[in-house]
Amino acid sequence: MSHLARFTVAAAVTAAAFMSVSPTGAQAADDTIVLGAAVSETGKYSTNGKHTTNGYNLAVERINSKGGVKVGDKTYKLEIIYYDDESTPARGAQLAERLINQDGVKFLLGPYSSGLTKAIAPVTEKYGIPMVEGNGASRSLFAQGYKYLFAVLSTSEKYLSSAITLAAEQAQKDGREPQSLKVAMAFENDPFSQDVRAGVIDDATSYGMQVVVDDKLPKDLNDMSATLTKVRALRPDILVVSGHAKGAATAVRQIAEQKVDVPMLAMTHCDSADIIGKFGADAEYTLCASQWASTLSYRDDWFGSAADYARDFEAKFGYSPPYQAAESTASVLTFVDAFQRAGTLEPDKVRDALADTDMQTFYGNIDFDETGKNIAKPMVLFQVQKGEYVVVAPTKWADGTLIYPRPN
Repeated sequence: MSHLARFTVAAAVTAAAFMSVSPTGAQAADDTIVLGAAVSETGKYSTNGKHTTNGYNLAVERINSKGGVKVGDKTYKLEIIYYDDESTPARGAQLAERLINQDGVKFLLGPYSSGLTKAIAPVTEKYGIPMVEGNGASRSLFAQGYKYLFAVLSTSEKYLSSAITLAAEQAQKDGREPQSLKVAMAFENDPFSQDVRAGVIDDATSYGMQVVVDDKLPKDLNDMSATLTKVRALRPDILVVSGHAKGAATAVRQIAEQKVDVPMLAMTHCDSADIIGKFGADAEYTLCASQWASTLSYRDDWFGSAADYARDFEAKFGYSPPYQAAESTASVLTFVDAFQRAGTLEPDKVRDALADTDMQTFYGNIDFDETGKNIAKPMVLFQVQKGEYVVVAPTKWADGTLIYPRPN
């Protein structure tokens, strides 16, 4: 049995209560809507691929347990066909073709990462297949004129902008001008992280801050010693890092090992990297960009509140949901809402219903602009305090106070 087939069957077995896949592909049964997804089971994005799959699966289980999706006069169950994209864009594009042309799938859920989404979007566009995704945040995705791509998450340039704003606010509290601050940056050379970098540069420039380190993380994301040597020598006021889960783990580990002292440390993917569970006290006071927090006041009819969702996710999978899981679940809920409002399963009419989305889920408000990106949901910024993630920015959503500077 090929690796491709093995993953397809394994996905069905993992969620046997609500998924089924035939060995030769699957068409929607009379009472079933089949969604397709190429997600990273292996490769460098496998950790977040797991969170993505778990988020999709929990949504399908909940929807089916509540009676399914009413489309016009008929009610349908949901199923998902999965393939492993191996964390490789070319493979993701190939599998999207397979899902559409061989499996007959008419609706796709997104992969993990902007790079994979960027590879798949031209395929879904070519065939007129709607794709709702929650893990491709690169702003360049929404500058291509795509009509069939919809993203429930905030775009990447917004991820660490609140950290720069927070640094500026803190400088003013300390009697310093924001333009006196020095910024160090280390980013993976992928579409998502480079867009995060562009947003940080825009924000730092707007405050007149000086960028003293602007490094690319090595491709394997295993070592950032060269960057940390510069940080130790140049003594920046804030260090920002983005390299998905593996990059976050490397940063926390090596900053502690090399005893690097920086007043503010902000990064992406803290929760999916489980920096608290893996590194304990070494993760303390790290600022973490997040699409979502379980303390927020959003709610919906499928899961209830954000806190309810977090409780149900942890009960099923044995760990607290990172935002990658929450936004994946919200992607399925967005499709369900569009199916119901369209009153039909014709892809073009579902696409038009998606374009008119205006809803709230446990994950946040969803309202797509003409490019397909969600313009109704802000990012939040956690700080690790006493082994917990505490929202410290923006102020409207804060449930704790920033600890600054990071204690040495």
